[in-house]
Amino acid sequence: MIAALGHLLRLARAGWVLAREGVFADLDPGLAPPEARAPLAIAKMLARRGAADDEGRLPRAIARLGPSYVKLGQFLATRADVVGPTVVTQLGALQDRMAPFPRDIAIQTVEKAFGRPLAEVFVHFGEPVAAASVAQVHRARVRDPDGAERDVAVKVLRPGVERRFARDLSDMYFAARLAEKYVPEAARLKPVGIVDGLARSVKIEMDFRLEAAAASEFAENVAADHDFHVPAVDWDRTAREVLTLEWVDGTPLSDGAALRARGLDLATLGRTVMQSFLRHAVRDGLFHADMHQGNLLVDADGKLTAVDFGIMGRLGVKERRFLAEILYGFIRRDYRRVAEVHFEAGYVPPVH
Repeated sequence: MIAALGHLLRLARAGWVLAREGVFADLDPGLAPPEARAPLAIAKMLARRGAADDEGRLPRAIARLGPSYVKLGQFLATRADVVGPTVVTQLGALQDRMAPFPRDIAIQTVEKAFGRPLAEVFVHFGEPVAAASVAQVHRARVRDPDGAERDVAVKVLRPGVERRFARDLSDMYFAARLAEKYVPEAARLKPVGIVDGLARSVKIEMDFRLEAAAASEFAENVAADHDFHVPAVDWDRTAREVLTLEWVDGTPLSDGAALRARGLDLATLGRTVMQSFLRHAVRDGLFHADMHQGNLLVDADGKLTAVDFGIMGRLGVKERRFLAEILYGFIRRDYRRVAEVHFEAGYVPPVH
């Protein structure tokens, strides 16, 4: 009973934040399930003045709720089938919505992870250059045994983020189970399954040794590819809470103006993105599963460079064949064959 009350209070706070930012302003209570009409009408009344006209209200409200909800928003940004294309576009703004935590706290995390002073690990450790829901990145410098120095990117886990995620995921499970039980229209979207997917993703992302292993394997797979690069892992400076990678100076794919200023052909870059993904998925069976424009750079040599390997995907030989057949069917416009492969793969139940 006490646990349920805690869930309800925290969810009510989340609802208040979303309502004040006008997230529900465009929803018609008359089109909502009967159980949701009264709460939705109240939520619309709580919206602050002018909130409904603010296109950034959804990502801003989610950012206020903390890293767990930002991660949920980023996860739902891949599910247009659940939230719709308009909301997906708005959720795309969550990629860079988290404020960084102080450098001093990052230093404490590094020193605790390696059991020695920062100066014995890094020659220089700068201020954060990027911040996300689970971690933030610092530019640092290391000295190799031969005396040579090089720049590295150091990813440091947010303090207290595991405890916060555990609590918020528990709240999300509570809300998802209630929705499946009492709102038939919501049950078809499988909200518990959505939270399951988020929980699996977060569990892997919390241990940077797993990310380092994935990045290392990924780099081996693409070593001979002339147009794709994966930064090397510095295993001597990697632990559960700290990941150190080769520093890459590059232009983000999100900065179209800068790419054009470099004289890069955007259509060619687009083909490289698609062909690289298909090579990784079909040829290697290991692919970057969070390949949005914020995680892709073009380095000084013009190579497409991926960063952030917290979410990777694997395909077995059978799944790769199904994917290849589906793509081939689309290319040939043989849509019946595309549908047949979905049945053969078991992606669609045979009752349909």
